[in-house]
Amino acid sequence: MAQNPPERPEPPAFPAVNRPPSPPQTPATDSGERPPMTRREARAAREAQERRAEGAPDSHEQREQPEPQEPPAPGTAPVSAAQSPSATPWSMFDDSTPISSPTPAQETSADRAALAGLDFDAVITGPITHVEEPETVAVAARHGADDHAPSPHDHPARTVFGVLEDTEDETVDDAHPLVWRQQNYLSHDEPPKKRRWVKRLIVTIVVLGILGGMAGAAYAIFQPQIAKVQNALFPPENDYKGNGTGEVMFTIASGDDGSTISENLAKAGVVKTYDAFYSLLLRQKPDVEFQPGVFKLAKQMSAAAALAALKDPASRVENTAVIPEGTAEKDILQTVSDAAKIPLADLQTAAANPAAYGLPPEAKSLEGFLFPATYTFAPGTTAQQAIKTMVDRMFQALDEAGVAPQNRWNTIVLASIVQREAGLKDDYPKVARVFLNRLAQGWDLQSDATVAYGTGHTDRVETTDAEREDAANPYNTYVHSGLPVGPISNPGDLAINAVQHPADGTWMYFVTWNLQTGETIFSTTQAEHDAAVEKWQQWMKDNPGYG
Repeated sequence: MAQNPPERPEPPAFPAVNRPPSPPQTPATDSGERPPMTRREARAAREAQERRAEGAPDSHEQREQPEPQEPPAPGTAPVSAAQSPSATPWSMFDDSTPISSPTPAQETSADRAALAGLDFDAVITGPITHVEEPETVAVAARHGADDHAPSPHDHPARTVFGVLEDTEDETVDDAHPLVWRQQNYLSHDEPPKKRRWVKRLIVTIVVLGILGGMAGAAYAIFQPQIAKVQNALFPPENDYKGNGTGEVMFTIASGDDGSTISENLAKAGVVKTYDAFYSLLLRQKPDVEFQPGVFKLAKQMSAAAALAALKDPASRVENTAVIPEGTAEKDILQTVSDAAKIPLADLQTAAANPAAYGLPPEAKSLEGFLFPATYTFAPGTTAQQAIKTMVDRMFQALDEAGVAPQNRWNTIVLASIVQREAGLKDDYPKVARVFLNRLAQGWDLQSDATVAYGTGHTDRVETTDAEREDAANPYNTYVHSGLPVGPISNPGDLAINAVQHPADGTWMYFVTWNLQTGETIFSTTQAEHDAAVEKWQQWMKDNPGYG
């Protein structure tokens, strides 16, 4: 079959169905219209024309010779075979159904002229494939509207068989199938589709975005309540249920964060998994702030129950010892005894053997090696365990400051003096420099703090003239050169780092002239130092309570 042209021309006209009106000069019927010619009629007309061209007699003439007719009177229109009562009726469907149509022998000269230019194969068997200058034809025109005028470029078949174009009426359902095709064959061009789906899609996305935002805001606001309900209805498999059984003393050390606490809870058997507690902790608003201490918990607690217990002050066991920097050993042992409920005698006995805790061989006591900090001792902690905890913490501080093990002793001795003599934070490196300059030049340290410690007064720094002249005091740095025989306090990180990194300067003296604020004057010469001492003495007169 022939394909439609790319320009999608006018649907093919089927001459056997609808054809343009016959020329007005050859009326065929009383109504002025030529009766429809079927395909069989058109084929018979063509065969008759071919036989006449070859000189052969018409098949109808061979079968039946019509009687001679008289010529029509002048002025009378010729009568076609369709109007003649002697015409033999025939049909393409049933020869018994009479259809009046002109016989080939009764064609007019105008019909023969029009038929001579026809491509009967295209007319009879299929669509016309060569139509010059195709134009866009409206639907009404293709449906045979009354206001349609045939184009001058129409195929000749539309002229000869065009009368069939006027055969459409309201009874089209009963007409020939080709008539139905011609009337319903509108166009191959699809009408432009309105992209209404784009608008619907945009509206849908906007609505979903608004609903999603509202849902997210609602979840953020009510998330804690939702989590509680969810955990109550569907407890996670990685978590225990209930408040647990038994008793566990759980310690939160200073500096422990949520991740460390979650891990320690899982290791202690309080919660089932790390994730169970940590994921619950992340959902808390505001964030939970844990306090160092010992808490009485239970085994196999749900994450929610464990968190509630850690936040409840009633769960906390008060066994916390706070040790300030510069505190002497005897005062530290008393503080630990009170906090951990350990007998003081047990602590003093355990402290009598410094070598058992890894102290340098020069150490005759624990002085200087009990790191000042806040400690929480679990119930049942022994004296040896408490002391070892503090000593290990001092070794950690020395290592962090970069002190080599062979230098631990001298560093601790000097740092203990700086801790007692320095006042303000920025003065610590300067005080360390003064003592190092004196040792470098062979001067006596002349520290009142060492003299006071030797007299048993660990609560003060000031000394008397008699105390400074007492050579029996091994800690008297006015009469004994070099460092004292041992530390005089337990220094903290600030003093240790000051000894490791002293300030640059030529100072040989210093005096804290304002004991209330800790202000200190650093001097290089004796005269500068004497003036600073006078200033300190005047302040003491003005503030007798510090004498």
